[in-house]
Amino acid sequence: MAQDALGNEVSRASAVTLQGIDDFVTGFLGYEKKAANIIAAADGEPDAVLANTYAGFTWMFLEAEGAKAMAGKYLARAQAAAAGANERERMLIAQLERWIADDIPAVQAIGDEIVARHPRDLTSVKLHQYFSFNRGDAANMLRIAKAAEAANADNPHIHGMLAFGYEQLHDLETAEREARLALKLKTKEPWAQHALAHVMLGTGRVEEGVQFLAEAQRTWVDLNSFMYTHNWWHKALFHISQGDHAAVFDAYDNHVWGIEPGYSQDQVGAVSLLARMEVAGMDVGNRWEDVADHMRGRGRDTIQPFLTLQYLYGLARAERVEADELMRAVEEKAATSSAFDRVVWREVALPAARGVLAHARGDYAAAAKWLSVANPRMTEIGGSHAQRDLFGQLLLDAHLKLGNWVIAQQMLEMRRTWDPDGVPVNQALALVKERLGTAA
Repeated sequence: MAQDALGNEVSRASAVTLQGIDDFVTGFLGYEKKAANIIAAADGEPDAVLANTYAGFTWMFLEAEGAKAMAGKYLARAQAAAAGANERERMLIAQLERWIADDIPAVQAIGDEIVARHPRDLTSVKLHQYFSFNRGDAANMLRIAKAAEAANADNPHIHGMLAFGYEQLHDLETAEREARLALKLKTKEPWAQHALAHVMLGTGRVEEGVQFLAEAQRTWVDLNSFMYTHNWWHKALFHISQGDHAAVFDAYDNHVWGIEPGYSQDQVGAVSLLARMEVAGMDVGNRWEDVADHMRGRGRDTIQPFLTLQYLYGLARAERVEADELMRAVEEKAATSSAFDRVVWREVALPAARGVLAHARGDYAAAAKWLSVANPRMTEIGGSHAQRDLFGQLLLDAHLKLGNWVIAQQMLEMRRTWDPDGVPVNQALALVKERLGTAA
C-alpha cells in the first residue's frame, strides 16, 4: 500500500495524486504554498479518499463564508469512495464532516484517536493544535504534541509544535530549547522561528529578536501568506519597541499587508499592526481604508471571535457602516450560539466587541469600561499572547486618553517587566510620571 511522506498508509491514489497528498502534508507542516496543490490532485482523482478529505480541510482553513459549501463537495466525494478507505482515512472523513457541522468537540475527540493510533500523522497533530489554539487552550496544544513526540523525535515539525505549546504556557526556557532543536534539524522551520520570536518578545530580547528574524527571513521562500506575513508582523513588533518607525512602515507596506488581502489572517494581521502603530504614536495615513475595502464582506462574519473582534476594529477605524452590522451580528451570536460557543461569545467576545468599537470611535470611557470586563478572560477567544496583547494595549491607550494616570502607570510598569527598553512604553511612562508629579 502507498504511503505519504511521513509513512502513513494511503488507500488509493495515483502517483500524481500521492504527490499532491505529500505536498499537502509537508506544505501544511511547513506553511508552504504547495499545500494548496491538494485541490488539483483531488479534482484529478475524485475517488481518492484522502486527497478529497484534505481538499475539504484546505477549504475550511479559509475561515470565510462559502468555505463550508466548497468543503462539502469534497466531503461528498470522500464519503462516496469510503468503502475502500483505511481506518485513519475514515476517521479523517468523520473529522471533516464534524468540522463542517461546527461540532468542534467531536473533531477534537476524533483527532485524539487518530494521534493515539497513528502518531506519525503529524498533520492530525497540527490540526488538533489549530482547534485548541482557537480556544486559547495551550495545555491541550502541548498535550497532543507530546502524545506524538516519541514517534517523531527526528522530525523538526514536532519540536516546533512543542515549542509553541510550551511558550503559550509560559515555559519559555523549554520553548526555546525545543525551537532551537527544531531549527538544528531544519533551518527552514518557520513555526519554530515563530515560537522563538515569541520567546524573545516575552523576555525583552528586542535587539536579538530583530537580528534573529533578519537572518531567518532569508528562508521565508515559498511560504503561504499567513506564515510569511505573520513572521514579518513579529519583526514589526520588535521595531515598534525600538521606536524604529521607518522599519515598521517598511514591514507593513511591503510584507505584512498586500500578500493575500482577501485572507482572514492577513486582514487581522494588518488590523492588529495598524492599531499598535497608532497606539505607539504613528500616523498611518489612509491605510485603514485599504484594509477595510477588503473586509467589506466581513459584516456578518462571526466564524471565530478572535477574528471578528479585529474585523470590527478595522471596519470601525475606517468609519464603515459594516462595523455596526458586525456589532449586531456579535450580539446575535452571543444570544444564539451553541452551548460550546455561548459562554465565550456572551461573556468575553460581546463586551470586548463593545470595547474595541468604542475605542475605534474615540469613546475612551466606554472602551475602558468594556475592555476592563473582557480582558481578564481574553485567552478564551483564541490567538496567542502576543496577538491578544492588542486588547491590553487598547485598554491602556484608553486610560491614557482619559488621563487615568495611576491606572496607566500600573499597566505600564507591568509592561516594562517584559519590554524594559521599549520606546513607546517608556515614553508613555515618562508622560504619566510628569502628570502625577513623580518624575525624577
